[in-house]
Amino acid sequence: MNYEQFFQGRLRDLKDEGNYRIFADLERKAGRFPRASHHDDEGLQDVTVWCSNDYLGMGQSADVLTAMKETLDKCGAGAGGTRNISGTNHNHVLLEDELADLHGKEAALLFTSGYVSNLAALSTLAARLPGCVVLSDELNHASMIEGIRHSRAEKQIFKHNDVADLERRLREIDPARPKLVAFESVYSMDGDISPIGDICDVAEKYGAMTYLDEVHAVGMYGPHGGGVSERDGVADRVTVIEGTLAKAFGVLGGYIAASVALCDFVRSFSSAFIFTTALPPAVAAGALTSVRHLKTSDAERLRQRDRVARLRRRLDEAGIQHYDNPSHIVPVIVGDPVLCKQITDELMSVYGIYVQPINYPTVPKGTERLRITPGPLHSDGDIDHLVRSLSAIWSKAGLKLAA
Repeated sequence: MNYEQFFQGRLRDLKDEGNYRIFADLERKAGRFPRASHHDDEGLQDVTVWCSNDYLGMGQSADVLTAMKETLDKCGAGAGGTRNISGTNHNHVLLEDELADLHGKEAALLFTSGYVSNLAALSTLAARLPGCVVLSDELNHASMIEGIRHSRAEKQIFKHNDVADLERRLREIDPARPKLVAFESVYSMDGDISPIGDICDVAEKYGAMTYLDEVHAVGMYGPHGGGVSERDGVADRVTVIEGTLAKAFGVLGGYIAASVALCDFVRSFSSAFIFTTALPPAVAAGALTSVRHLKTSDAERLRQRDRVARLRRRLDEAGIQHYDNPSHIVPVIVGDPVLCKQITDELMSVYGIYVQPINYPTVPKGTERLRITPGPLHSDGDIDHLVRSLSAIWSKAGLKLAA
C-alpha cells in the first residue's frame, strides 16, 4: 500500500468538502484580551478574538498570572512524575479540595484536560460496574463518546434532552443492572441547556447514576461558578460532576467531583489517570487562584451576560439569524462549509476579526456556523464592528436576512 498517497487522498477529500481545518497562528496579548496578533504569509495583523473558550478572560487575570509566576519560581516547571510517583504537588491537593467545595461534593480528582477526565472517568466506571448500561445523550461531546466506547459497556443513545425517551429506555432495563446516565449541561455548539433536575428525577426513579459534563458552565453559572447544576440547586443530586479548568477558569486541566469512594475508585483503577504525568504545579496554582476568585466575584459573569445580550440585540437589528438559546454561546448558522470558511477568511483579512468556522464533524453537515463567544472585555465598539462586518459580508454574499 502507498501510505503517503492514502493520507494525501483523504486530506484532499477534506479540502474538497470544505472540512479541512486550518489553524490560525495567534499570539494572545497579555493584558489586552481579546486582542491578539495573527501571523500569516502577509506578516503580522492585529485581530479581535470572538471565538475563545476563555469565556471570562481569566487567562489574562493579573492574580492568576502572579500565582503562576510565583509557583514557577518556587517549584520549577513540571510536576516531575505521575500523581503516584513524585508528581503530587501541594497545589494539586489544594485545587482538588477547592473544586470539591465548589460543587458541594466530598472529593475531586484532577486530570490533564477535560477530554481526559471524561475519557478516564466514563471508561473506568462503565467498564468496572458489572453489566453496566450507559445511557448517553445523542449530542454528547466526543470525549464522552470515546470514554463510553472504550469501556465496552452496553450503550443506549437517548434523544437530545428528551427526558421521556430516557425514561422509556430506563424502564426497559433490568432494575438490577447498574445504569449510568451521561449528559451535558451547556451543549457547546447549539448553546442549549439540559433539564438537569428532570433527568435526575428519572435517574433516581430507576436507580441510575448521573454523570454531568459541566465544562462549558463551570465558572459561568451559579452564585459561585459551580455551573448550571449549582444555579438550579440540583448539584447534590448529580452523582458525578465533570468540569474543566481551561475555559471559564482560563488555565488548563480537567476534573471530576463526586464522593470520596467514587473519586478514589477512578484514581485507583483508571490507567489514563495512573500513567499520566501530573499537571505542572504553576498551572494548578493558576487554576486554584481562578476558581477561588470566581467563587466570590460575580462581576465577570454579569458583564459577560451583558455583552451576550447586547450582541444578540445588534444581530437581531441587523437581521442576522442566530440560535436563540439561554446560554453564553451565540451560533450564527451559515449552512455551507465552503462559504463558512470564506466568511471567516474575509472577517480576518478585511475586518481584523477572528472567528473559527465550525464545520463537520464537529456539527452536522448543513449546519456549518460561526460560533461566537462574547466576553466581558469586548467593548460596545467591538460588538458594533463585528455586526457591521457581518452585515457587509451577508449583503455581498446574498445571504438571507431575517425580516
